[in-house]
Amino acid sequence: MVKNIGQLVVISAPSGGGKTTVINRLIERVPNSARLVTTTSRPPREDEMNGVDYYFLTKQEFEEKISKDDLVEHVEYAGHYYGIGKSELAELLSRYAYVFAPIDIRGKKSLDDLGVHHISFFLLPESLADLRDRLERRPYITSAEVERRLRIAQEEMAQAAGYDYQI
Repeated sequence: MVKNIGQLVVISAPSGGGKTTVINRLIERVPNSARLVTTTSRPPREDEMNGVDYYFLTKQEFEEKISKDDLVEHVEYAGHYYGIGKSELAELLSRYAYVFAPIDIRGKKSLDDLGVHHISFFLLPESLADLRDRLERRPYITSAEVERRLRIAQEEMAQAAGYDYQI
């Protein structure tokens, strides 16, 4: 078994809340750090690359990982699975002092329930209007999807107090 030397750092925010941007900036500034690439069953967007943005799997492949207990945690969001691979996390924690992970509130709760040690940050938007503007600039999101994500964002923000830090 590989001894973990790293600290898992969970970064959560509503959809459009800047998780990826914040993590990329942290990695530029924090020595010996990396971003955990999570796994999803949703198809890649035009600008996304497998193994860089996510590990993209079919729904069947993802369900096989679930049945083989290959995931630390997983959730379903908007009809697609998202999760953290056990081997990917162990590998990063064995090599880096800080592993930044973009994980939603349900994923963080799963980590809590499983007793996976981590530090957690919730990124609060300046306002719902600001978050709406960010979501509306995404070319692949319909107005109905914007409204749905804003409803979810309000539910997520109500749970931000369960994080170690809210920013």
